[in-house]
Amino acid sequence: MDDEKVKEDPIKLHKEGTTLCDVGKPEEAVDKFLRASELYEKVGNNFDASYTLFKAAECNYLIKEYSAAIEQFLKAADIAFEKGYDRFGVSALEYAVDCYKATGEKGKVAELEKKIKEVKEKLSTS
Repeated sequence: MDDEKVKEDPIKLHKEGTTLCDVGKPEEAVDKFLRASELYEKVGNNFDASYTLFKAAECNYLIKEYSAAIEQFLKAADIAFEKGYDRFGVSALEYAVDCYKATGEKGKVAELEKKIKEVKEKLSTS
């Protein structure tokens, strides 16, 4: 049904993703979270766009799809920082560090840890 595509509800997709993740089906939850993120972004709900992207990344981390998780955590962080959700952005970067550690990318770990430190210092002085 093409009508159904047009009427997709990001909140419904978000809830479905959460439910799937909660019942141990992170592989199935990823698509729900990614689609919800796209829809939230289209309507300018940047916090939920970032959050559902973060949730998709968490699911990918759980199923050891580290490269996808890294990409999603970094994009979630970018959206968060762009909109002033700095503490959330830092959380996304910290999870990305965990992914880089899992893949043995020490240079990327050091690079992100430096960025996290800089953001945290900025937050503590503001």
